[in-house]
Amino acid sequence: MALKLSLKPDERLVINGAVIANVDRRTTLIVHNKASILREKDILQEEDVNSPAKRIYFPIMLMYMDQGSTDKFYEEFVKRMTEFMSAISSPDAVNDCVQISRDVMDKNYYKALMNCKKLIDFETSRIGANS
Repeated sequence: MALKLSLKPDERLVINGAVIANVDRRTTLIVHNKASILREKDILQEEDVNSPAKRIYFPIMLMYMDQGSTDKFYEEFVKRMTEFMSAISSPDAVNDCVQISRDVMDKNYYKALMNCKKLIDFETSRIGANS
């Protein structure tokens, strides 16, 4: 099944590591095969990794974008997830962490990223972390 993406003017996305930029008008792309795709709003730059939940998100994002090198990012994910889970007591956040871990183990990296956004929102609401 094809994936239809609508891009706003000046919006960027990454497809299998290639940065694609829309120029001046809204446009639509159709991706007919499986690809690792992230919209600009879902891409976290290393200099913006400034909170515990973002330290979980970042290695997952790298695993998703570079699926041939997941081993080197997986250890960082496990370390950061373990640290995060030892510091929280919210049942909802713990459940999100467990689901993210399952998604990563099943190599469902995009799903893990979207679930990790819940952790970032949780963290922001609890400790006022920068978003």
